[in-house]
Amino acid sequence: MRAQSSATAPTRIAVPAPARTFGTLQAALGVAAFSLTFPATAWGLEGFGPWSLVAVRSVLAALVAGGCLLALRIPLPARAHWPGLAVVAAGVVVGFPLLTTLALRTSTTAHAAVVVGLLPLTTALLSALRVGTRPSRTFWAAALAGAAAVVAFTVQQSGGALTTADLYLFAALLVCAAGYTEGGRLARTMPGWQVIAWALVLCLPLSVPAAALALSHEPVHLGAHSVAGLLWVAAGSQFLGLVVWYRGMAAIGIPKASQLQLAQPLLTLVWSVLLLGEHLTVAAPLTATAVLVCIAVTQRARG
Repeated sequence: MRAQSSATAPTRIAVPAPARTFGTLQAALGVAAFSLTFPATAWGLEGFGPWSLVAVRSVLAALVAGGCLLALRIPLPARAHWPGLAVVAAGVVVGFPLLTTLALRTSTTAHAAVVVGLLPLTTALLSALRVGTRPSRTFWAAALAGAAAVVAFTVQQSGGALTTADLYLFAALLVCAAGYTEGGRLARTMPGWQVIAWALVLCLPLSVPAAALALSHEPVHLGAHSVAGLLWVAAGSQFLGLVVWYRGMAAIGIPKASQLQLAQPLLTLVWSVLLLGEHLTVAAPLTATAVLVCIAVTQRARG
């Protein structure tokens, strides 16, 4: 592989309406893929230990990503991109999967959805600091309202009790928001799928020995649920979902794309009912309506 030439600073270009619509669709597909992550992780934990599940999913996703890079003869990223890719790798490839998997050993998917409920607001905040975006007051008001609605709903779903898993969840929130922000920034100057592909490949020197070590210490019980859960978190959540997610962020901007994730906890709860047999309260449709209104406001707000 040959190295790309040094990247120049991206310029702000007006995005045509069709491109914005397609970008919104791609970001929404990413959210749909992410919404299955917690239920799939719960399935994976039926047959794998937490460390094995995280390490093996990273290796499998990296093999898929590396195969695509080799098949298409993609050159190495410019040297200036590697620090950003390292942030993406630390936050999205390693940090968030590991911390949420550890949390899901003792937390329900409903309780863990608090992380996702706060993620859009945290991503928007980090984007304002890192990328220099300045959303309007209307945007911030709608984002805060949507985050509050989601947090209130998910906490109510878990009975209002805080668990020891909360430290893992809040740490996961911060590292994932950093990875999303840096990935969205990089997707302005290189294809979004290459951002996550190179981040996954960057982790291979760590994920391969980690997988071997974890598998030698944690018991493995292969079953339909555990295998399906592993394959989804590896191919769907870790690679394909992030491909369309970063492309969407590059098209419509990090703050607006991040607010689409307000719907993710509610989608996760639906999957939890269908796949895990968890039960929801009558508050679900009310919260869903409030969140959809907030999403509509953030998508129309200027800034």
